[in-house]
Amino acid sequence: MATVGTQAEMPFLEHLEELRWRILWSLLALIVGVIIAFSAMLKFDAIQFLAQPILPFLQGQKLVYTHPAAAFKITMSLSFAVGFILASPVVAYQFWAFLSPALYRHEKKVVIPVLIFGAMLFMGGVALAFFGLIPLTLRMLTSVQSSVLQPMISVEGYFDFAIAFCLIMGAVFELPIAVLALTALGLVTPQFLNKFRRHALVLCLVTAAFITPGADPFSLAAVALPLIGLYEVSILCSIVVYRRRMKREQKREAEEAAGAPA
Repeated sequence: MATVGTQAEMPFLEHLEELRWRILWSLLALIVGVIIAFSAMLKFDAIQFLAQPILPFLQGQKLVYTHPAAAFKITMSLSFAVGFILASPVVAYQFWAFLSPALYRHEKKVVIPVLIFGAMLFMGGVALAFFGLIPLTLRMLTSVQSSVLQPMISVEGYFDFAIAFCLIMGAVFELPIAVLALTALGLVTPQFLNKFRRHALVLCLVTAAFITPGADPFSLAAVALPLIGLYEVSILCSIVVYRRRMKREQKREAEEAAGAPA
């Protein structure tokens, strides 16, 4: 891609050729990451580690499977997830190398910290889900029993539930990044977020109560406080981006006024 104001504009076909190679290198990194992750999964029995949240609720039993390829499919799914994490530095670099020549200097300074911040938030959401929310949710779900019911949880059912839960919480933790982008586009302002702070607080409490119905106040707070904290971080991100955008607009207006004919 062409550097803004310094290099001649790259022809469209060269853009496509560069994009193709960037994608190929990213796919190669993903394949290598999946192979490494798959080997590690088999060596260290990752399924046993990832099944820890459900074990206290199996009443001494084990997860069951009804298809011969169930364990292999789960291992491959986990390998793709871990492989993508391992390959993410290469993928991020390829994305940055393709995009950065078209960005202004102030935009380049922002992109990499935002990407790192977003990755940390996503991993934080996944960690909170796996170590905190999934055990709480399982305790609530398995507490609904009957004398005519015999729990027989399948490995596919548990991992589908756990993976979906972790991905959802990872996406929820991207709220500050979404607010940052909306503020940069002028669609959201800090004043708007401050105005609806009470509504957000109530929504966080309702969401926490839905995740941990009937749980003790400590469990409710353990879920609600991170959600409230995310909203407050979103406001701070919005303030920073909004002020910078206002300064750039004021500077541009001043330059236009200075260059206007008398």
